[in-house]
Amino acid sequence: MMQLSIADAPFPDAPVVVLIAGLGGAGHYWQPQIPALSARYQVVSYDQRGTGNNPAVLPADYSMAAMAAELHTALAEAGITRYCAIGHALGALMGLQLALDYPQSVSGLVLVNGWLTLNAHTRRCFRTRERLLHAGGAQAWVDAQPLFLYPAQWMAERAPRLEAEDALALAHFQGKDNLLHRLSALTQADFSRRAGDVTCPALVLCSRDDLLVPWQCSRELDEALPDSELVVMDWGGHACNVTDSDTFNTLLIDGLATMLPVSQSAVKEMI
Repeated sequence: MMQLSIADAPFPDAPVVVLIAGLGGAGHYWQPQIPALSARYQVVSYDQRGTGNNPAVLPADYSMAAMAAELHTALAEAGITRYCAIGHALGALMGLQLALDYPQSVSGLVLVNGWLTLNAHTRRCFRTRERLLHAGGAQAWVDAQPLFLYPAQWMAERAPRLEAEDALALAHFQGKDNLLHRLSALTQADFSRRAGDVTCPALVLCSRDDLLVPWQCSRELDEALPDSELVVMDWGGHACNVTDSDTFNTLLIDGLATMLPVSQSAVKEMI
């Protein structure tokens, strides 16, 4: 059974937000956002199946629909039937899948550096990373990962931190086969024909200097969704919620306030 981390609600009937990480799958990816969100929302995070504290052997035909179904089932079993999905990259695709497959449950979407269908540049990046995995194993994958996540100078100024992150990533590596199955699910996902069926509001958030997913992918996603707002950060790389968390958190909270209005009585309790 999937283990969810469910924070206490800051006030009765606080809206629920579910944090969905990218290919790494770990819930701690959202640590820079959790304190800001916890003051206003009931926050749910988790390690995706086959990653972190949720070990499993994934099938070769693993799909985005299966990922979404697993999360939906776990939330339902926890008594959570209505929530806003906040997803990064693969997590954004999961959010789209949830909104399409379980529209009655998804009150809103925050899609960070996501896409409708895989961009040619992003495909090249993932193909290169996959070859590194085959040739050099977990060490090569982990060594290359920050290059796709963070701006160059940000990395250069934080070398000790990155070394610690590398060690943690190696210690909790999800396994070659699981990673390849999850990567296959990600690369095969295509929402280009279904995005118009998403009924909930969405905040589409991206960074202009994302090396892995060109920001134009978010613009295309925004144009395809019926009810969405596009916000482009000038800087931050693929992991902009980590590198510039202050700017990101402000944009996130402002966007959620529009999608998930809180009653005046609840506002007084927060104050």
